[in-house]
Amino acid sequence: MARTTSAPVTTGTLDAPGVRLHYEVRGDGPVVVLVGSPTDARPFTPLAELLAADHTVLTTDPRGIGRSPLDDPEQDSTPELRADDLSRLLAHLGAGPAVVVGSSGGAVTALALAQAHPEQVRTVVAHEPPLAELLDDREHRRAATDRMIATYVSDGPGAAWALFLAEAGLDEAGEDGPSGAQPEPADGFAGRDPQEVADERRFFLHELRATTRWVPDVVALRTGTPRVVVGIGEESTGQLCDLTSTALAQQLGVEPARFPGDHVGFAEHPEAFARRLREVLDAG
Repeated sequence: MARTTSAPVTTGTLDAPGVRLHYEVRGDGPVVVLVGSPTDARPFTPLAELLAADHTVLTTDPRGIGRSPLDDPEQDSTPELRADDLSRLLAHLGAGPAVVVGSSGGAVTALALAQAHPEQVRTVVAHEPPLAELLDDREHRRAATDRMIATYVSDGPGAAWALFLAEAGLDEAGEDGPSGAQPEPADGFAGRDPQEVADERRFFLHELRATTRWVPDVVALRTGTPRVVVGIGEESTGQLCDLTSTALAQQLGVEPARFPGDHVGFAEHPEAFARRLREVLDAG
């Protein structure tokens, strides 16, 4: 039976350079951070509730997303900036070293945190990081990213999402977009929540390129004190993040850990994902 909690949620804000960070804390025990990018804290809520039965669970909206407004909305979001935000949150809470579970762009954030602030990290679980620079066809991947960003500007979100899903190998799988919302046809974007529109714009114009072109310091990750686990969804075979995660695991010399579901398995299968995460952490 899944271990759940009815512990209250503490919400707060932290002023960091150029941003006011929204964060949430649940439970009590060893610290686990759940982080996405550009996903905000909300899709992690079911998983956070399960883990909070015996952990202190920190979730946050990344800078410029959701409830974490920027002083300059046109500032680009880089893995290094997001890692520094997590470092400040952990220091603010007096928490750590922590287990940091990142998914998609959040996995890139978690790896950047382990490189820059290894003393704050016990284990990184990098679930499907889109590290396209690790692939042999990286030049093609760069061009595809540039094309979808240009398409967002010229033709709008429907056409841009179609390119994104095709490039990620998610178009036939019916996969959700990285914000947790199912992309709609080009004529189905009227009447959406303004924050959703703003987060989508930020993803395409200020976050996607820097995240997918980030190159990890493999030597630092292999020799550093934090344990690095590379997670891949059991249903992600052949998708872009399966390829990038496999490449990262090979360079680190580790065997990937398989998790339930696909790219958003943490949100679609939280109970199974929590069980698998506990197994992975216990094994370490």
